[in-house]
Amino acid sequence: MKKALTPGRRREIVADVQAVQGVSERRCCGALGFERSSIRYKSIGSDQAALLLRIRDLARTRVRYGYFRIYILLRREGWSVNHKRVYRLYRNDGLSLRLKRPRRHVSAVNRERAAAASAPNALWSMDFVSDALFDGRRLRALTVVDACTREALVIEVDSGIKGEQVVEAVSRIAAVRGAPRSIRVDNGPEFVSKALDRWAYENGVTLDFSRPGKPTDNAFIESFNGRLRDECLNAHWFLSLADARTKIEAWRRDYNESRPHTSLGWMTPSEYAAAVARKAAE
Repeated sequence: MKKALTPGRRREIVADVQAVQGVSERRCCGALGFERSSIRYKSIGSDQAALLLRIRDLARTRVRYGYFRIYILLRREGWSVNHKRVYRLYRNDGLSLRLKRPRRHVSAVNRERAAAASAPNALWSMDFVSDALFDGRRLRALTVVDACTREALVIEVDSGIKGEQVVEAVSRIAAVRGAPRSIRVDNGPEFVSKALDRWAYENGVTLDFSRPGKPTDNAFIESFNGRLRDECLNAHWFLSLADARTKIEAWRRDYNESRPHTSLGWMTPSEYAAAVARKAAE
């Protein structure tokens, strides 16, 4: 019977008995079999209201962030908080994400891993993402990611993108960063075009094509495109092509500068790129 009572309920019972019988707390606890220490205990825990409000704010503005990514952001903001406390408040407030579980096939085999990018700007990954404006008009986005730093180098948005536009996009990046040694792409018509082939030849760039039907050959860009769709494309209505470009570019900057990345030790891509640059300069 005693074990079923919460400390708060025990305190209420003791207070009621004292009020009715006019006895001391000591005699009351002795008669009821309660420990005086549990009746006199006062919580010294800090108020979690401010922390919970900040967790809600982060979860509302970054709707596809899980609890641990929110914990990393809180630590960056100066909150001295344990990840288990963040998890508890996150779960109790009903903020947990519902993730789709991918189907697995027992007959599937893992492809041998391609060599990892050895340095920034050594390997880019490139692909397309399709979406639509609010009225159903289609739009395409060319995404280019540095495989080492995970920086989103560009997201080129248009109603349709041809091989010549791909060349223009990579040329703009190369003018700032220099051309990479290799670019990983699939076998889409824009990537097998003569325009991109000529640009690659003239700049000493190797085009590393994925095997047909094997999107995992270009896993970096597939992962990035999944985040782009989940956190940006699915979260916004695009009223026009200009509106889409503005919102997607804002997300790209936030991804590079503010979004902690798991594979980078919870650093942002920009922070990781800066750290690599400092280490190379030493």
